[in-house]
Amino acid sequence: MTSSCKIKDHVITASATQVCPPMAGCPGSAIRCISLNGPWALRYGQQNATAPESPDDLRHSDWPTIEATVPGNVELDLIAAGELPELYVGNRIYKLRSYEAHRWWYQRNFPTPPAPRGHRVFLQFEGLDCLGTIFINDHPIGATDNMLIGHTFDITDMLRSQGDNELLVRIDSAVLAGRRRQPVPVEWAGVANWESLPIRKAPHMYGWDIMPRVVSAGLWRGVNLLIVPPTRWRTVYWATLAADPERRTASLLVDWDFTTPEHHLDGWCIRITLRRDGHVAYSSEHAVLGTHGRAILDIQNAALWWPRGYGPAALYEARLELLDSTGNVQDVHERRIGLRTAQLQRTDILSPQGKGEFVFIINGQRVFAKGTNWVPLDAFHSRDRRHLDATFEMLVDLNCNMVRCWGGNVYEDDAFFDLCDRHGVMVWQDFALACAIYPQTDEFAAKIRAEAQAVVMKFRSHPSLVLWAGNNEIDDIYSWTKPGQDPNTDRLSRQVLPEVVRRLDPLRAYLPSSPYRSPDLVQAGNYDHLKPEDHLWGPRDDFKGSYYISSPAHFASEIGYHGCPDRASLERMMDPSHVWPWRDNEQWLTHAVRPLPQFTDYNYRIPLMAKQTAVLFGQVPDTLERFILASQISQAEALKFFIERFRQSKFDRTGILWWNLRDGWPIISDGIVDYFNRRKIAYDYVRRVQADICPICAEPRDGQHALVVVNDTLAVVSGRLRVDDVDTGELLSETTCEIAANDKALAGHITVAERPAFWRLEWSSDGYIAVNYYLAGPRPFDLAQYLNWMEKLGWNPAAHVSERAAF
Repeated sequence: MTSSCKIKDHVITASATQVCPPMAGCPGSAIRCISLNGPWALRYGQQNATAPESPDDLRHSDWPTIEATVPGNVELDLIAAGELPELYVGNRIYKLRSYEAHRWWYQRNFPTPPAPRGHRVFLQFEGLDCLGTIFINDHPIGATDNMLIGHTFDITDMLRSQGDNELLVRIDSAVLAGRRRQPVPVEWAGVANWESLPIRKAPHMYGWDIMPRVVSAGLWRGVNLLIVPPTRWRTVYWATLAADPERRTASLLVDWDFTTPEHHLDGWCIRITLRRDGHVAYSSEHAVLGTHGRAILDIQNAALWWPRGYGPAALYEARLELLDSTGNVQDVHERRIGLRTAQLQRTDILSPQGKGEFVFIINGQRVFAKGTNWVPLDAFHSRDRRHLDATFEMLVDLNCNMVRCWGGNVYEDDAFFDLCDRHGVMVWQDFALACAIYPQTDEFAAKIRAEAQAVVMKFRSHPSLVLWAGNNEIDDIYSWTKPGQDPNTDRLSRQVLPEVVRRLDPLRAYLPSSPYRSPDLVQAGNYDHLKPEDHLWGPRDDFKGSYYISSPAHFASEIGYHGCPDRASLERMMDPSHVWPWRDNEQWLTHAVRPLPQFTDYNYRIPLMAKQTAVLFGQVPDTLERFILASQISQAEALKFFIERFRQSKFDRTGILWWNLRDGWPIISDGIVDYFNRRKIAYDYVRRVQADICPICAEPRDGQHALVVVNDTLAVVSGRLRVDDVDTGELLSETTCEIAANDKALAGHITVAERPAFWRLEWSSDGYIAVNYYLAGPRPFDLAQYLNWMEKLGWNPAAHVSERAAF
């Protein structure tokens, strides 16, 4: 039924409750889940000596009250109440600085839910940001210190037998809490991030080069009452032990645990059913001797789960029923699973000749990974869900078969992993630790252990999940900081996290850090030329410069290039007087993204974007329209080059995850889609060069360009490659060739051009046509000539940008 809530004398009361859908915290159908989402009351003020500590203090305070929405963030409630303006315009984001030392009180009433005898009532916070103290009817029932995971409290004995119950949540300032702890010399953080070290919030919230400083607070995910029966599932874990694509067989492990007050379980059983396309594919029953058990299922005629391009992402409906001795079903667990094996085959270090390995193997097949980094969907994470579907549609449209969930973010929810399962997108999941040397204390290690246990148990049965990574760039931070240290002494990534993964998800690969600096690599010292997997940022100058073309990395898990958003987006994020020019423009620098005006670490990013256009076109345009166009083309050409360079070397190189798909705030960035979902020119270039079958013209060697056709499918393909000069119409090459499954083929050579030229590549095979191009000859190119070439190709970037500006 629907919820009817209203504010009356600053108290939220609920006349009815809303039943919520099954969720990760309610694995069995026997658990009833009642939503407490919707309107709440919010009171707030400075966290000083007179700030209310208890519910009674709050009643006698003069703190203002506004209506809040749950899930939500306090800043969004302040905007809705007219206390703050829309924050993404101009320099307004800095207004949040004055709220960082605030305390927040959430309040609502709810009736005691009816519960059968023996059932317990739990209060569940799916996401509470961050330092919360919870009161039921004036009684403190518990506290939270981690926004990244859920928290559940047994409130059965606190509830009133009649009338409403009052729920109060006090959220203290994370910034003030962070300041109370004194860092020690072994630790390190960015200039704006020291206060974040002991606090378990998304790292980006304190300020990052892709997100503004928004040290938010709130009930950012749902709040629920759980009516929990005494007999219920506690955990169910699915894992594929073996898969044989040729014989179409699979060996599937299911591990279960339930709780019950019953002592005598003779005659109880577990019924397992797998369905696919509405038909039963497997069924069995297993006698119960105790509350924990395990079965290994031999699946015949198995439909395997494959990454995009390699085959269907087949899923099964898996159902576990717990039956008592009379045949009554006590609880049911249902979820979608996929049958697949996943390995990361890697070496800790490359040889001086560049030999080594970093490749994902799915069902015995080496898979070339092409995809992107998944970064925050919004600076205010209560809005993440509204962005998910549209962003994921773009991920699929770009033919990404892998996404790296970056360690500076929150953990996505099951809805994200469900989409990845369904669409064959492999997930590389960082733990939420990034670009810092965190406390090495017992207390902090216990926090990370508890967080990792919750996250691993929540997501471990998803077939799309192929890797846990300990953190983002912390190994590099250990080596870059002064005093320099050995990252292999890091307690969190070398001890705590691998122990959790080994214990709870033993079949999943674990990478200590991205990039990983193994003991052999540290001893060798030549970090940049011996890492099998790397983040390729470097000087960020010419995208064909020596840094990029000399890297021996087999796998690039980060690489990107700046591109200016469209004019319509710039006009939404800046005051009219600051849209142009870009030089010495405070609002451009704010959106660059600097955490506060006095910090200039990221001010280089706007001039860098201008320099990058000059590399390609020999000048920096002096009008906004031409600047946007040249900048977006520069970004598009760079990403095209990066992806082609890795794909043409398949499997000497094994994957590229470019940075990044979509911005989580209106900024000027490496994203190829801005916060307002306007696609930059790079979007179309990336989509073209990530096609399963793609013709590529390589950079010249010994006066010749190699022509390569890449096949990222498990079928042999035969076809014709034709290359001609767009200006002259001259046929430069025409050949037929066969490309083995999951391989590449050399399809000829072309002599180096002495003048700027534009070559069109067309691959045709059984009605499939893939078109690509190559910019030949010396740079810089003339922008007008470039646009003329693209128009002859059938696509006009200038018109493309103009159309988007009118969106």
